[in-house]
Amino acid sequence: MTNLDEFRERVRQWCDVHVPTDWRATQTGASETEFVAFQKDWFAQLHAAGFAVPHWPAEWGGGMPVDEQIVLYSELAAHDAPRLVLAFVGIHHAASTLLVAGTDEQRQRHLPAILDGEVWVQGFSEPEAGSDLASLRTTARRDGDTFIVDGQKLWASGGLHADWCLLLARTDPDAPKRQGISYLLMDMTTPGVEVRPIRNAIGDSHFCEIFLDGVEIPAANLIGAENQGWQVAQATLGAERGMTMLELAERLGNAGFRWLVAACRPIQDALVADRLAQFEIEIAGLRGLCRELVLRHDSGGVGPADASVVKLFYSELLQRMTDFGTEIGGMAAHTRLTKPASSGWESGSWMLDFIGSWEWTIPGGASEIQRTIIAERGLGLPREPSVV
Repeated sequence: MTNLDEFRERVRQWCDVHVPTDWRATQTGASETEFVAFQKDWFAQLHAAGFAVPHWPAEWGGGMPVDEQIVLYSELAAHDAPRLVLAFVGIHHAASTLLVAGTDEQRQRHLPAILDGEVWVQGFSEPEAGSDLASLRTTARRDGDTFIVDGQKLWASGGLHADWCLLLARTDPDAPKRQGISYLLMDMTTPGVEVRPIRNAIGDSHFCEIFLDGVEIPAANLIGAENQGWQVAQATLGAERGMTMLELAERLGNAGFRWLVAACRPIQDALVADRLAQFEIEIAGLRGLCRELVLRHDSGGVGPADASVVKLFYSELLQRMTDFGTEIGGMAAHTRLTKPASSGWESGSWMLDFIGSWEWTIPGGASEIQRTIIAERGLGLPREPSVV
């Protein structure tokens, strides 16, 4: 037995003991308090086993080889483990930003805290600055050792339960729009911060609005140089578009495809079989791309558009698969009207999962933005001139 086989067996044994078999039932209709308690307990169990942040550097509790990460995520998916919904921004976006651009003090303050359950939210998008993020209007005025922040953020996933926020704000209103933005870490308990949940199409309130009225943020919470926040934000967006996809691809290839095959089993039709074969080919391609991206990330060989390729591929494949599941499932696909709180798109209801899949083509840059990045940065195509 190879070391990888031994690791797989260890993960399987751990999952057999620790993955709660009834979590979908208990998390369906769960209150916000129950959801948070469940998520924090599940994160603590993964952390104790060394499975919570395998992608982090070894000195911060990670350092798991890529082939073991693949095994870990595939086994968690195969055992239908709950998703780390509450910790997602912290362990991916916040950690990536701190590791790339944070100070030693900021890393020492927040990375251990994230492992202890500190929850983060991303304060990027605004009512008129979504895909065109550089048009954001939230302002941060420097006043000695403090920034005074006013504005509004939108689609802040998990904002209702967050302890800290990754915040982009305009610090130089006269500079070109990408050159006058700064990146700040904001304590969500600061006076002047108000969070309002937004009920979405599938009935939950994961998305939030954040209103900022005279919020004081210490200058020590600045990430990178003042007015250079756009460059720092690329580390966060790169994590959202690329590094987080390894687990998502394994979930799509395990739970997602397994459920799709099960939905199609009663149907003896060549066209259905052909669609399943096509999905299986696309999933294999996606998983290969994600693994290659992580391997090249560790060696510093990631191209400027690679993460966008993976994000675009995943989100649109997810949309097509859940659409097909809804179509093939017939009326049975429309019976469940509430999703388990600790699931992602894989709620077990094709209709809810298809509706939820649309949000994946938007966060981290909409599909149209990803195609532009691929064209310009990946293929070197010229930007289309503005039409007057």
